[in-house]
Amino acid sequence: MKISQAPAERPTAVLVLADGTSIYGHGLGAAGEAVGEVCFNTAMSGYQEILTDPSYAGQLVTFTFPHIGNVGVNSEDIENASPAASTAARGAILRADVTSPSNYRAQLDLSAWMRRRGIIAIAGVDTRALTSLIREKGMPHGVIAHNPSGRFDIEALQKRAAEWAGLEGRDLAKDVTTLQSYPHTEKGWEWDKGYTQHDGSGPHIVVIDYGVKRNILRRLASEQCRVTVVSATSSYEDIMEKNPDGVVLSNGPGDPAATGEYAAPVIRKLIENKVPVLGICLGHQMLALAAGAKTKKMPQGHHGANHPVKDLATGKVEIVSMNHGFTVDSENLPANVTETHVSLFDGSNTGIALKDAPAFSVQYHPEASPGPEDSFYIFRRFIDSVRPAAA
Repeated sequence: MKISQAPAERPTAVLVLADGTSIYGHGLGAAGEAVGEVCFNTAMSGYQEILTDPSYAGQLVTFTFPHIGNVGVNSEDIENASPAASTAARGAILRADVTSPSNYRAQLDLSAWMRRRGIIAIAGVDTRALTSLIREKGMPHGVIAHNPSGRFDIEALQKRAAEWAGLEGRDLAKDVTTLQSYPHTEKGWEWDKGYTQHDGSGPHIVVIDYGVKRNILRRLASEQCRVTVVSATSSYEDIMEKNPDGVVLSNGPGDPAATGEYAAPVIRKLIENKVPVLGICLGHQMLALAAGAKTKKMPQGHHGANHPVKDLATGKVEIVSMNHGFTVDSENLPANVTETHVSLFDGSNTGIALKDAPAFSVQYHPEASPGPEDSFYIFRRFIDSVRPAAA
């Protein structure tokens, strides 16, 4: 497929795919090169949250919405909670140049912010054509190169993209998790109040950080929970020393089968001891693996804030935020696992519950950020399951 792009009199950036496709444009953010898996995100807002979501580690994000950067960025809407995940997405691919921000919360323009965070970006790309390529052929490996001089070694860039190992078989949770446990007290954003603090009362929830988004923690605090975050590599004994009333398995990047090698045995012990568990995104896949299910790579993944999901128990359809390139194989679920939600885009699994333990999970992001708030009830359902244990 031929990829066209907005004309650039003097290209300062290029996106080179492993098959040799070269797309020129204008460089933004940091100068240099970024290699990764090229995906697309269909959200119309929340670009700052997307670029700081640790689930995007190892990926170059193509924004299908053409106008990115209009509201600038600020110091509050950053999703990575751990300093280890200071850079989540490796790069950004945009249709239009970034304009001056127009929003009362803006503190910096997007390009300057990306430069500070080391995110390499290219603008002027025909993102519709690139998205069509990804839908037809799957997520390719690619390199974004940003050089103000406009000089590029295309052959070397293609070789780098072709030789990149990819995400399959890679455990990236260890790269983005916290190195030590910590409490979280910040609640969700409210109009005219901003982010307020929880008083530390309520059920104690331990969150296993595989790359947790800050708004998952905020949502738990907003539900009047006391929250402690622990490392992805924490043992069962480490977790139980915290005396949790429930455990949340967070989102995160990489191949779930690789992370599951050390995470699934820990989760299995939680299940066996009837500890209430909620899994989100990668955490959903971790719960499935612990229960004996399998995961597989998706051709194009699900990335956006407008995905329809059906709750099989109620028949209700929710519009949700998603970000994942692997999925739970719904064709081979163990007998003790019930499928609870499915994607109405492709029928893939988006939720499970265990029949013999107080544990359930969803593939999507119920905390939104960005995205609709249709699924906040997931947190309330989890807290309801926790409260009897906390009593």
